[in-house]
Amino acid sequence: MASRKQVQAAKRNVQKAQQVATKKRTIAHLPQSTRRSLVEQAQKARRRGGEPGHALEDRNREQLYELAKKQGIPGRSKMGKWELIEAIRDRRG
Repeated sequence: MASRKQVQAAKRNVQKAQQVATKKRTIAHLPQSTRRSLVEQAQKARRRGGEPGHALEDRNREQLYELAKKQGIPGRSKMGKWELIEAIRDRRG
């Protein structure tokens, strides 16, 4: 059985770990490109009035990947979101 001091020390360690984990989840710790993308998405949503968007830019990478898969675009697994958007648009037009 743990002593009272050990239990208190364990509780302090757990609390510290929880505080650190909470701090790491803030938007400030995300990469700048991710933060910029989140801002752009929020601006687009405001412009639409909160209605769901169906433009390619409003879709996430997984949705774009599935669309590229249906169109048979080669090399799609190695593409990022914006590369997938370009490839889909090139294929369409």
